Amino acid sequence: MILPTKHLRKDRAILSVGGEILSQLDEPYTVSELWERVRRARNGSFAVTLTFDWFILALSFLYAVSAIDFADGVITASTR
Repeated sequence: MILPTKHLRKDRAILSVGGEILSQLDEPYTVSELWERVRRARNGSFAVTLTFDWFILALSFLYAVSAIDFADGVITASTR
């Protein structure tokens, strides 16, 4: 689930989705703004459609490994 396997495509792995999220965090965004940015960025590729629950799983993973911060209703890339 976190890493791609022979049964889980690379574009569905939580680590890959997390990378896509981090690439969109050039400034602070709310969850809904970030969701829209990631969906728009993914539309042009051949990736599998990203569901909101998979997006939230990736956000939770990024927060757990201290890659992102959440404060005052916005998400930012961690500076640690």
